[in-house]
Amino acid sequence: MTTYAADDIRSNLTTAAPTRTVDPSTPIRPSQWIEFLSLPPTETAPNGSRTWVARAANLVIAYTEAKAGDVFARTGQPDEYAVLLYSDSAPVTVTADGATESVAEEALVVVPPGDSEVRVDADGVLIRLFSTVADDLTASSVNAAVYAEPDPRAAPMVPGPDPVGGFRLRVYRLAETPIAEGRFGRIFRTTNLMVNFLAEEPAPRNAQKLSPHTHEDFEQISLAVKGRFVHHIRYPWGPDSAQWRPDENREIATPSICVIPPPTVHTTQGVGPHQQLIDLFSPPRADFAASGWVLNADDYPAR
Repeated sequence: MTTYAADDIRSNLTTAAPTRTVDPSTPIRPSQWIEFLSLPPTETAPNGSRTWVARAANLVIAYTEAKAGDVFARTGQPDEYAVLLYSDSAPVTVTADGATESVAEEALVVVPPGDSEVRVDADGVLIRLFSTVADDLTASSVNAAVYAEPDPRAAPMVPGPDPVGGFRLRVYRLAETPIAEGRFGRIFRTTNLMVNFLAEEPAPRNAQKLSPHTHEDFEQISLAVKGRFVHHIRYPWGPDSAQWRPDENREIATPSICVIPPPTVHTTQGVGPHQQLIDLFSPPRADFAASGWVLNADDYPAR
């Protein structure tokens, strides 16, 4: 991993060993830049909710401009999924496995396998996160063709241990875990994904305080929910110069995702007056798990 600046809290992370050995000549996948509202919706619900579905190697995101009263059901869902609520999210009522939770604040809701439904209680944004085990969602993703062949550089998702006490509906409210000195963001994990709620930033990011770094064998999915961002991505050179790619330094609108492939050097710069970025990883990051930063580690122990 590229070294962080000494004053970056991540400089003390223990670098996890790559899970596989990749031939240096293996092509590096291009990054993906998906601005949801610039694309036709994947589906429209009865009350007018519009949903866009996109995927990464192991993760699927369903982003919805939701309308009150619409219900989003899963029947026979094979593994856990999550509902991500930030400050502009719609309040929801989630029902699964005989339990019901109403959530109207920033939170991560973990939904157990099986049958479930998410009811939208007022207009707003609904974000759901799935693993690629959900075949119907991977097939409907706007970028499904990119993953017609797996990325040999991206480690596959191997589910983690079952949660302590078994699978059940769980709600992690961010108000109970405010941003704290000495801890990076607000990180939660499930058996199949990891979410880092980074703080809302009231000013542009200092261009002299960026944090370029690499991940050897996993993608980073940067979900921009507020403001304006420039993603900076540099592709390492391999032995075949025909595969070299120029640097990317591009602004992306919100809401959007940028899928950052391994092992590119990357950093993201907020350039608007107010912004928020949420980082997603699947499988969950071993280095973050080892750092003690995972706020629900008691429920979801690392392997």
